[in-house]
Amino acid sequence: MLKEERHQVILNEVRIHNKVLLTDIAELLKVSPDTVRRDIKELHDANKLKRVHGGAISLGFNHYNYANREIYSLEKKSKIAEKGISLLKEGQVVLLSGGTTNLELARLIPPYLKITCFTPSLPIAVQLLPKPNIEIIFIGGRINKDSQITIGGGPLAALSELKADICFLGVNSIHPSDGVTEFDWEIVQLKKAMIKASKKVVVPSISEKINSAQRYKICDVDAIDLLITELDKKDPLLQSYGKNIGLM
Repeated sequence: MLKEERHQVILNEVRIHNKVLLTDIAELLKVSPDTVRRDIKELHDANKLKRVHGGAISLGFNHYNYANREIYSLEKKSKIAEKGISLLKEGQVVLLSGGTTNLELARLIPPYLKITCFTPSLPIAVQLLPKPNIEIIFIGGRINKDSQITIGGGPLAALSELKADICFLGVNSIHPSDGVTEFDWEIVQLKKAMIKASKKVVVPSISEKINSAQRYKICDVDAIDLLITELDKKDPLLQSYGKNIGLM
């Protein structure tokens, strides 16, 4: 595979999943980790992604000045966010994980809507600040600097005392048999706790993440109540999910 082709594959994976691991990309491309490391450095130097320890993240993944973000598939994520907002009701307690789709949802929440939002995501908390009727409760703890989400014992303890009306759970990958998966073990533990802390779990996800899988499992598909994508719920890509969960 030519270097330009490798670069395109790496960029596609980063844009879809927000973060990639060097070892996973090496396996996908069937090249050495050193080759991927050099490719990532070149893409970093060209300002097409950000190199981090063990991999790379998208340029829009870890900055919370929304206007300057380079968000992949923003139109699709806006459509998903609009569907998600239709589920919000006055007086609800809402739990929001991180991710660029949830960030778009936070941006589009009507300023008149009176709800309480719990989040371990620093960018989402900042995004909600200008909305006067939303009570924001930041779930504090040690911050993962790549995703700007709190992790560790503090957030898990706080979530154990919460029962939100609805949780919008951002995901890295979802697959009919492999379930909802992630590449970061500590974020997996956080999202498991978020599921337990919620009466209803909604997964907003662009269709590119459908039928993909990472190394660590969060839950089976049937632990989710509703999957929201930019697609029509009758789209063939979603039919293997509609047997177990709601589609929107």
